[in-house]
Amino acid sequence: MFCRNQTTRATVARGSAMEMEIKRGRFRESIFFDTLQDSDIQKKIDYEIRMRDGACKLLAACSQREQALEAAKSLVTCNARIMAYMAELQKMKEAQVMQRMARRPSDSSPIDDRLPCKGKVAISDLRIPLMWKDTEYFKNKGDLHRCAVFCLLQVGAEIYDTDMVMVDRTLTDICFENGIVFSEAGPGFQLKLDLYSCCTEEEFSMGSTPKKLASKLSSSLGRSSGKKVRATLDPGGSSPVSNGGGSPLLLPAPTVPGPKYHLLAHTTLTLTSVQDSFRTHDLTISGNEECSFWLPLYGSVCCRLAAQPLCMTQQMMAGCLKFKQQVGDNPNWTKIYGVLKGTNLFCYNRAEDVEAKVEPAFTIAINKETRIRATDKDLQSGVQSISITNRYGGEEVMHTLVAENHDDTQRWMQAFWQQFYDMSLWKQCCDDLMKIEMPSPRKPPATISKQGSLYHEMAPPLPASSCEGLLLQDNAVSAEIRALLSSYYNDSY
Repeated sequence: MFCRNQTTRATVARGSAMEMEIKRGRFRESIFFDTLQDSDIQKKIDYEIRMRDGACKLLAACSQREQALEAAKSLVTCNARIMAYMAELQKMKEAQVMQRMARRPSDSSPIDDRLPCKGKVAISDLRIPLMWKDTEYFKNKGDLHRCAVFCLLQVGAEIYDTDMVMVDRTLTDICFENGIVFSEAGPGFQLKLDLYSCCTEEEFSMGSTPKKLASKLSSSLGRSSGKKVRATLDPGGSSPVSNGGGSPLLLPAPTVPGPKYHLLAHTTLTLTSVQDSFRTHDLTISGNEECSFWLPLYGSVCCRLAAQPLCMTQQMMAGCLKFKQQVGDNPNWTKIYGVLKGTNLFCYNRAEDVEAKVEPAFTIAINKETRIRATDKDLQSGVQSISITNRYGGEEVMHTLVAENHDDTQRWMQAFWQQFYDMSLWKQCCDDLMKIEMPSPRKPPATISKQGSLYHEMAPPLPASSCEGLLLQDNAVSAEIRALLSSYYNDSY
């Protein structure tokens, strides 16, 4: 069967009762799936709002600068994802309205509902060169300006962030080692790369220090003091994190004291930027030397941008065929099992050979230069064949195939045309299969998992008799916040 499940409109008369029933069925089915998609995106929005609230609570309770920088970074990422999901939800709503207003089946003009296949887009080996002054880099003169930076990468509603990197004049390049893979990109994708920076020398208000909390633990062992601490750490109805009710405010984003990241540079990469090698791309720089978050960027970013369309990695069509071999004046038909994948039609002796990973008996090239046509029915046999023509050197070579029936012939032809359509849109990505390595799951930053956590910096647990003191210690950074942070790093990468 044709894996892409494309329709065969040529076999159904336009405006007929059958087509109208098909359209009605499609409409009901589309409403069902649209509702599921709406619910899925809404769940993602709710999840990011909870994560944002958790990051705000953690940021308000931070005692270490590195921990505060990581919390502020999470806040930027959550806000970006919320905005992306909202835009995706709005786009889906508009598409549903347009579908309801679509032309009637009786319209005579043809409608091409072909959609290109999705694919993976991977960016790795990110390098952003710096251009320090000679006096700063070589002579090590002047104030040591230090910034925390990270990249936010977005394709559609998929958003990922890199690790945070500390940058000063001892570095010549900002390097982000972890690669990022977008799994739902189309050929018209736009990969937005935003570089954020925050000056680490800026003063900012942090939460209560461990010493202050420890002194409170030793002097206040009552429920009332525990409630006061919880009220300080957990924003209430008057906090900017809450709207006074049970649901959090979506916009504007909550403002909390702490470090602030600023957009330092950005660029957008598209299909034309894809190449199976290391390339340099221009950056648009924001701000100037007067900004505290400024870094002397060279104005370019170096990276490897690769893409794998699904038509190059997945089986697009498979089924039994007969292959014509000319023996003298008499044709000889051999049964084969064909698999259309990438730029080849793999021809096996048996279907079981595919699962057993046996080498195909022979391969027919299917590329942008290939010509394929369905011939007229043979007058004697009444069979419709498929001819595939390729040019090897200066000679044309034609292969003739026959499907088991007319419907299978139509499905094979649709699969070939869809393959050509995908190749025409994905362009150079269909010349050769580019290598993409899936990144290993990222771990929570060391500043959060180790002594940087306010929870872990608390005084040692008090004896079992001081139950209320233990309750106060546990509420310093609530279990909810820690669970949210753990879930965030496990689910997002």
